[in-house]
Amino acid sequence: MINELLLQVPATATAVAKTVTDTTAALAAQGAPAETKMSLLDLIWKGGVIMIPLGILSLISVYLIVERYIFIKRASWTGNRFLNSVRDVIRTNNLEAVKALCRNANNPQARMLAKGINKIGMPYKDIEDAMENAGRIEVYALEKNLNILGIIAGIAPMFGFIGTILGVIKIFYNISLANNISIGLIAGGLYEKMITSAAGLSIGIFAFIAFHWLNIMVNKTIQKMEIVSIEFLDMVQENQKQA
Repeated sequence: MINELLLQVPATATAVAKTVTDTTAALAAQGAPAETKMSLLDLIWKGGVIMIPLGILSLISVYLIVERYIFIKRASWTGNRFLNSVRDVIRTNNLEAVKALCRNANNPQARMLAKGINKIGMPYKDIEDAMENAGRIEVYALEKNLNILGIIAGIAPMFGFIGTILGVIKIFYNISLANNISIGLIAGGLYEKMITSAAGLSIGIFAFIAFHWLNIMVNKTIQKMEIVSIEFLDMVQENQKQA
């Protein structure tokens, strides 16, 4: 009898293993959840039509940030060697040489000085007014298109919320047609539409930070222009006293 029991053990183990295998296969056939990976492109695609204006806003933001950064960075340079050269040439009353220095420098400070140099020989107030007017034009050039970046920082999140709201409306419309409230139907559609909110907020935050960062750079450049203007006017005033 013991031999019969020993012979039945392998058969029982085989039957159990077969049952487990059949059960696993049945669960898979019934649609057991499978792990899926989603790329960034898939997420963007699932965001819907609202992702098109958000994509355009992001491209405009990147272009403005790069273009303004390069422009402001070049404009903010003012070397002490340049100011010392201007001071030395003014002392010799060689105005043509000073104008040549300003042309070669080709930055807001140099262009502002050029306007003042053209007025040398006139009253001090006329020189100061000419440089102030030139400075205003240069500041306008520095701040050009920065307001557009500020607008993008404000409207990009709004576009994202509009996309989410439109998605929610569509979800409830589909529920009314199906006459069935399903967690899968709600969650599946809602996560797709919240992609637009995430994209809008990301673009808005990026543009907001860049807007204030570039404004800080502009303010530093304006401060340098004011310093250069004051030093130049002091040079002119000293020369007029010596004359």
